[in-house]
Amino acid sequence: MPAPPPRFEHYDAELAARFAQANDAAGGLPGWLGIKFVELGPGRLVATMAVRDELLTPFGTLHGGVMAGLVDHVLGCVLYPLMQRGQWAATTEFKLNYLAPVRGGTVTAESTVVSFTRRTAVVRVEVTNGEQLACVAQGTLLVADPPKKPA
Repeated sequence: MPAPPPRFEHYDAELAARFAQANDAAGGLPGWLGIKFVELGPGRLVATMAVRDELLTPFGTLHGGVMAGLVDHVLGCVLYPLMQRGQWAATTEFKLNYLAPVRGGTVTAESTVVSFTRRTAVVRVEVTNGEQLACVAQGTLLVADPPKKPA
């Protein structure tokens, strides 16, 4: 019998909506990769990314570093609507299992919060390419408060 889903003390739906809209205009690595959020709810985020030629290895498969970048992005982003405003999340470690090569199309990453405490979170990510499970990952993140202002 699967474990019941975790309960979250805080979920900011307004922040989630703004966060999802801002991600579509993101720069940096997530913007270059073309990561798009398609669903963001309490403890769950679904994102997609088109597999472009420049993301492939010389062997015609999605580069493992690209998959890792996608996973790292959705690991942290799923937490922001659950945290108090001003807090931030930093990945401290994550592990990926590459299960099947990705040669084209679109990948979909589903990020799910497994555990969320005052200072840490554990997040699981499954990445599919069509009907094929391509990667599973799990990571731990630090949840940090904003720096205190000097008195």
